[in-house]
Amino acid sequence: MDAEFWSVFFRYFDRVIGPSIFATLRMISAIMIIGTLFGFIVAVLLILYGPYGLDHRPRLYKILDFLVNSIRSFPVLILIVAMSPVTKQVMGTTIGERAAILPLAIAATAFIARLLENSFIEVDKQLIEAAQSFGATSIQIVFRVIVKESIPSMISTLTLTAITFLSATTIAGAVGGGGLGAVALNYGYQSFNNVILYTCVLILFIMVWFIQFIGNLLYKRSQ
Repeated sequence: MDAEFWSVFFRYFDRVIGPSIFATLRMISAIMIIGTLFGFIVAVLLILYGPYGLDHRPRLYKILDFLVNSIRSFPVLILIVAMSPVTKQVMGTTIGERAAILPLAIAATAFIARLLENSFIEVDKQLIEAAQSFGATSIQIVFRVIVKESIPSMISTLTLTAITFLSATTIAGAVGGGGLGAVALNYGYQSFNNVILYTCVLILFIMVWFIQFIGNLLYKRSQ
């Protein structure tokens, strides 16, 4: 590889790939913050109002369960396209990283809510019964028993979600979502530039590896 090749490569990296890395990081950060916040709230409501919940309310549970299942049934690409009118109204655009955040955050909320609900259900029922025998309220049981006992599982859930939706940000690039996915498609695949394409693939591989490494480290410390 001669000096001219590296000159062109670093020019591409500086102008195209570098900014797309930060765009992807901004997208996944926003998606995880919004998805974790609202996903946790929905999961708590599901565990409270579910069939085995502390305050069983069939109607409310069925509504929440239906919404979560409905959102999860959409492939990410279809959800982004289907929500484009809403995205236009809320975010002011249907192109770029801002446009991808809203539908992906909604998808992440449903994804996290369902996984956290499953984690909460697996908590030892004897611990819950013991807390009830001491007169603990439903909210106290949720946060002091169920959530506390589910921390390792919650870390695994969030690690899986971060990796899953990092991949989803690249899918969003197919419909103008921005980030590494858009660069890999537009400047790499469609322009027959394998250097750009595989550079983006390598960067995504490193990101996934780093997320999994941090997740494993936190998981071990939480046990």
